[in-house]
Amino acid sequence: MAEEPDNIVLRYLRRIDERLERVEDRLEHVVARLNSLEDQVVGLRRDFVRLEHRMDGFEARLDRIERRLDVVDS
Repeated sequence: MAEEPDNIVLRYLRRIDERLERVEDRLEHVVARLNSLEDQVVGLRRDFVRLEHRMDGFEARLDRIERRLDVVDS
């Protein structure tokens, strides 16, 4: 078989295809990092909610202590 003449359109299509593959690879990497960040934000929200519940408990305990010591403003 004789060698085909180099078609400029095919050359450009191959280049575009190579670049598209690189973009897809980078996009997969970015998506993985974004998923990781989302997981971390969810964890921070859980921690924040847990801290809020603990603070509510501390506030209730402090109210009881103040009432027992009779230091509550009426």
